[in-house]
Amino acid sequence: MKRTGAAARVPRRVIMKLLAKRAERIAASMASASPEALPPTDVDPDSNRGLGYRLMLQFGFAADQWQYLDALWRRESGWNHLAENPSSGAYGVPQSLPGSKMAAVAPDWRTNPETQIMWGLAYIAARYGDPEGAWGHSQRVGWY
Repeated sequence: MKRTGAAARVPRRVIMKLLAKRAERIAASMASASPEALPPTDVDPDSNRGLGYRLMLQFGFAADQWQYLDALWRRESGWNHLAENPSSGAYGVPQSLPGSKMAAVAPDWRTNPETQIMWGLAYIAARYGDPEGAWGHSQRVGWY
């Protein structure tokens, strides 16, 4: 069976620790707005991609990581928060396998793209360090 989606086991405590650090960074940066916070011109700011760009920066990834995150999640789900892989059951924007792992962030994981993206960013940070690492792994083996 071909593995797809975010299938590796990352302990819940690691995901939660990374999300706590993200919250601290957001609180610290609330006073200053960066022009970098605006998504690239080809990204609708009101779309899941626009949300993903903002959350990626808030999470602490540099703007140059966007090309990798965007490529990864375009391929995985097309940024569709309702995407479900019929063969593996991987779910949501990050194609979490199983999707219920995203409940570590919030119980609305089935329908809330923000919950899914936050979980996916923490997963990428814990497992690969950054979106470039996740993209590289996905390019080599077909999943991340």
